[in-house]
Amino acid sequence: MALEAFLRVVQTVVGVLGIVGNTTVCVVIYKVQSMHTMTNAFIFNQAVVDFLASVVFLLSANIPLPVSYPTGPAGVLICRLWTSTFALWFFLSTSTFNLMMLTLERYLAIVFPFRYQALFGRVQATLAIVFVWLFGSIVGTYAAFTVINQGDKCVDNVVTGSQIFGVLVFTIQFFLPLVIMLVAYTHIAVTLKRSAAKVAPLPRPRPAGESAQTRTGPSQGETQDGSLMKARRNTFKALLLVFVAYVICWSPNEIIFFLFNFGWFTAMGGPLHVVSLAFVTANSCVNPVIYALKYRSFQAGLRQILGRGRRLGESASLGGSSAQPRITLQTVNTTVN
Repeated sequence: MALEAFLRVVQTVVGVLGIVGNTTVCVVIYKVQSMHTMTNAFIFNQAVVDFLASVVFLLSANIPLPVSYPTGPAGVLICRLWTSTFALWFFLSTSTFNLMMLTLERYLAIVFPFRYQALFGRVQATLAIVFVWLFGSIVGTYAAFTVINQGDKCVDNVVTGSQIFGVLVFTIQFFLPLVIMLVAYTHIAVTLKRSAAKVAPLPRPRPAGESAQTRTGPSQGETQDGSLMKARRNTFKALLLVFVAYVICWSPNEIIFFLFNFGWFTAMGGPLHVVSLAFVTANSCVNPVIYALKYRSFQAGLRQILGRGRRLGESASLGGSSAQPRITLQTVNTTVN
């Protein structure tokens, strides 16, 4: 009982943090005009999916499964969609595919900048978002067939060819996106390194008698290309951390699932499996923390939202003054993010 209570607390905390964090991400991106970019559209979709996954995880931790299921379609729906964890894996799979699309969007923008608009315009981005939701539902459907109704009970179901389907789900849901993102981030890193070498400014000659300490004026390296490169590198570093968090959080559960399909792991639903599932869902609440700590565009948007709230409070305390303070916050070039 103590272990069950501990696991329930972990699931609840992870769910609440995921809801709060991803709600914050959605609000900042929606409210701040400078964040209405292609990259942030995918980050917004990621936050929506992770928010829904956190809600399902929170509910599943605190709503006990029914002792007896109603007969007819209602019982089938509860068994197939809820007890089977289809709802949770639908959102988790969608989150994975969205992260992969986000990576590919950055890959095309940085590695193929001159072909980026043709390859990844607004229409293509919309289709990509529709694809991740559709594909997430298809992959998640496998979970719905792992249980079956028998009278007023929902029991485990032996799926014909379960090993084949299990390996296929493992490959599509985890291994293939992992490889694609790893290759993409490696190529992006190489491209950014080469680009940085090209745009690195040469130091201007120093006049006779002038020392480095006495030189004043703006930095000679602050060119438009240099600023663009800095913004791209910052976005890349933030998303690279998101990818690393994905690998850490997803690997234990996916390894367990792979072993289960060959009969090498039989404690599905046990503590180890539940903890690994908590790691997967924890990925949904880790991303907002990464954005807050490493993604400068999001940091600027969050400061703008918080600053606006403070100014409104100060205005109200002074009797509702209509004076509008000037916003001096610098935002990242919208063509970058």
